Amino acid sequence: MAVKVGIVGMRGIGMGHANAHKADPLSDFVAVCDVVKARADEAAEKMGVRAYYSLTDMLRNEDLDMVDVTTGGYENGSWHFEPAMEAVEAGKNVLVEKPLCNDVGEARQLVAKAAEKGVRLGCNLNHYFTPPAEKAMQYIKDGRIGEMVYCLHKMGFSAGEPTYAPMKDSRWWGFPYAHLKAFLSHPFSVMRYFCGDVTHVQAFANRPGCRRSASDVMLSSVSVNVKFANDCVGVLLSQRGDATYGLGGWWSIEVAGTRGTFCIENCIEKITFWPAPGSEAAGSADKPGGGSNEPETMNTGITDFGETFPRRIHAFLEDVENQVYFENVRASGRDALAALEYTWAVMESYEQGGIMVRPHPLPPIHGDPMTIG
Repeated sequence: MAVKVGIVGMRGIGMGHANAHKADPLSDFVAVCDVVKARADEAAEKMGVRAYYSLTDMLRNEDLDMVDVTTGGYENGSWHFEPAMEAVEAGKNVLVEKPLCNDVGEARQLVAKAAEKGVRLGCNLNHYFTPPAEKAMQYIKDGRIGEMVYCLHKMGFSAGEPTYAPMKDSRWWGFPYAHLKAFLSHPFSVMRYFCGDVTHVQAFANRPGCRRSASDVMLSSVSVNVKFANDCVGVLLSQRGDATYGLGGWWSIEVAGTRGTFCIENCIEKITFWPAPGSEAAGSADKPGGGSNEPETMNTGITDFGETFPRRIHAFLEDVENQVYFENVRASGRDALAALEYTWAVMESYEQGGIMVRPHPLPPIHGDPMTIG
């Protein structure tokens, strides 16, 4: 049975979600909502659904199974909390764009309220809803990575000084942590997806001279050292158009273990796996594939990053349709909160000169009483 859906916030991201819902057989997309009447009306006409100008009215008049919150705001997330909380309070399943909120205190409240109400709260952490990520997770589950040793993740925007222009949009200008809050949820969620919870964070952040001379206060480049609960160590490098990325493109993650290593390039395009070498090739720079064990490469043929959105949205629709226990939702609100806790640890470390910070503990998982013996 299709999931009855209403979307809140009809700017560019909202229209992207709308197109995904319109094309998904699991979605019974019936309504849009935006406080800007013209925007709501235009989206409703284009999608063939009803328009609302307040979430309260949409919840009152539509028997929704799910509310998709795609509002933006300061640092891409200051308008997420209120509509998401209202929908959760109404007992609706809610998918929220990332970041879950632009304030970690609000995010903690939202996750706690969803747990209290027992509703499914998900976040659009779409970067690991891809064929390469599925292949990588299979390598992990099959034991082909072995004990994890390190994780290297690079994610951001390739550009440089010749194309830099001050972004004077009021949602961004004057906010030093805008890039960190708006973007780090993606790489942190991917690192945690593969390697588990982060227990230690150390960060260094900066901005180049072209930004400084333009009085641009955004900390646009950040390097983060992390330690995972499984003792794996990691490095995250993210920058917002300060330089051009080299090998691996704008998005790459390499996870290495005692039995093998995988690297995903450009998020959805390609994954390569290198098995650990035998004794005949150990330590040999000439045999990176392990001698007789050649690297395995899967090219998806997909070059459009936009295809990650319908894949992630479809997964949440599946979780709602299958009545998955709220704690077991993929890319859940708790998962998104974890990424924000790590982001707040990054900011604290930076402010304290690069000290090591322990992220705030996540709320406990209690488990489904109907399935746990």
